[in-house]
Amino acid sequence: MTTPTPAAGRRLPLVLRNRAFGTVWLGQVLTQAGVRMFQVGTSWWLIGYAVSGDGGFAAGLFMAVSTLPAVALAPLVARAIARTAHRSLLRTAAGGAGAAAAALAGWACVSDLPVAAAYAAALALATCQAFFDPCLTTSVPELVDDADIEAATGFELSTQSLASLGGALLGALVVDEAGMAGLAVGCAVAYTAAALLIATVRFRTPAEALPGADGPEEESPEEDGGDAAGAPRRTLRQILGAMPYVRAILLCFTAANLFTTAVFVVIPLYTASVLHGDGGTIALLEASLGVGTLIGSVTGARVPGRPTAVGSALLGAMAVALAVPGLIAARPVIAGALLVAGWCVGVIGVRFVALFQRLVPAADKPAFFAVMQAVLGSTFPVASLLFGMLGDHLSAQTLCLIQAAGLVPAALALALLPGPAHSRTPDGSPRTDPRPGTENETEPQSGTENEGEGEGEGEPQPGTRPEAETAAPGGAR
Repeated sequence: MTTPTPAAGRRLPLVLRNRAFGTVWLGQVLTQAGVRMFQVGTSWWLIGYAVSGDGGFAAGLFMAVSTLPAVALAPLVARAIARTAHRSLLRTAAGGAGAAAAALAGWACVSDLPVAAAYAAALALATCQAFFDPCLTTSVPELVDDADIEAATGFELSTQSLASLGGALLGALVVDEAGMAGLAVGCAVAYTAAALLIATVRFRTPAEALPGADGPEEESPEEDGGDAAGAPRRTLRQILGAMPYVRAILLCFTAANLFTTAVFVVIPLYTASVLHGDGGTIALLEASLGVGTLIGSVTGARVPGRPTAVGSALLGAMAVALAVPGLIAARPVIAGALLVAGWCVGVIGVRFVALFQRLVPAADKPAFFAVMQAVLGSTFPVASLLFGMLGDHLSAQTLCLIQAAGLVPAALALALLPGPAHSRTPDGSPRTDPRPGTENETEPQSGTENEGEGEGEGEPQPGTRPEAETAAPGGAR
């Protein structure tokens, strides 16, 4: 886990100068690409090949099944991340998903695949991913030095977008060329390779992660890190109850996700019924959304303004972008609109998860990231089923306009939120970082206006906690 001298180290990206992080990053790319490829490919298979008539409902139900475990298993996921060695949990989750995809591939190769089998495989993959994603976010300090946490979390966010883009591009194309058997084989290879890569990595204990600390590799249940060691664990309700500002933001984005995540059902419906396209058309539209998200992930920290003001403006811009396909049915115009919508998603992810990384105490992070995924994802099944059923009765263009209209109230609510100075602990005092020398929620650091908002731009300053720019807040993916 040693790194080159600062002068030499900064000439190379983090994934090249830190072998452990680079290996886990590659495993992340493979798992994210695998699950996205399976979702997009299976949705297209249901609408274009497997189901006649109510294809919208079938695709909506599939997406609902794919997102349900992250919501239903949030308490179990939080406990598992807090009590289990992170490397073991990541390896087991990736290996389990690989086994499920391999079983589906074997079935599809020997006989016609029933729709129920695709749903069962989706449930298994989503369950494994529900453990993998928040565990990976929590594990970053065990893979990199303190000064590299900002770079690592920013890398994690941008590569999630890149992997999702690659998976979305391949999903429908693979189904057109090789059917569900080829899709399942690709997912099995991706997940199995990720499990093997993670098995080769040495994770540091929380004690080792502290500057100057030294200790053995962790193979036993984990303890809370740093200054949080020995602190009693709070329940998910207690964590959110003590952070009203964060809770209000999560609720706003939960409402927005009811409409934004429907895009994964609307795109294949729009392709089939309005554009009369094939897997290549879906690949183009998914690529536009993914490229926009990737650009937003890279440039998000440079967008000025307070997070709530920026988030409100971006939700408004996303509403306009999603309304465009409802008015103009032209491939280049729709691709451009989805590019803008994806950029908004990427910027929102950088700004708000960076803020959460700074406001949430270290001892609460395993539970918080699990509950964040669950709260933001709680609308996924509802949105998928709702828009899937509506798609069997309304035109896909009408669905686009409904999506756009639904984002407007969420944007207004986010704009009206009070600042973080109003976020208080249960005893009524302002919430501050418990460690000396770190910035608190109510007093921004001197320098740029946004540093106190948790953006983590530039190099970490002495006395600050460089934990920013991780995964997008939930539903964007």
